Amino acid sequence: MENKIVHKDESFNIIGAAMEVHKVVGCGFTEPLYQDALEEELRLRDIPFEREKTYYFTYKGKRLDKIFRPDFVCYNKVIVELKTVADFTDEHYAQVYNYLKATGMGLGLLINFGKKSLEYKRILPNSKWNT
Repeated sequence: MENKIVHKDESFNIIGAAMEVHKVVGCGFTEPLYQDALEEELRLRDIPFEREKTYYFTYKGKRLDKIFRPDFVCYNKVIVELKTVADFTDEHYAQVYNYLKATGMGLGLLINFGKKSLEYKRILPNSKWNT
């Protein structure tokens, strides 16, 4: 059975943009700086994105007042969540996993600018964030 990577080209492009940001900026800044830099890099690479797109949570068919905003939605199908931490925690994985479940999107990228080397994880909605 062939092991197909979900949104392979799109995730390659997004991760490449994040690597460029990390190469230029380095580590040690706060998350909003990396959000601004990644937004500019996505724009330079003509990668379609929405920053902090607003989603409403639906509970048993009723839209709730509470909202959530992933850092980026790229290609209208990939959730991108940025962190600047020493290590990912279960809460970081759960956040992206839950965003995928709530939006119906097929791939989440959890990207960490908090280390000397860029760290990223691919998260699928039908798995327990260990892909």
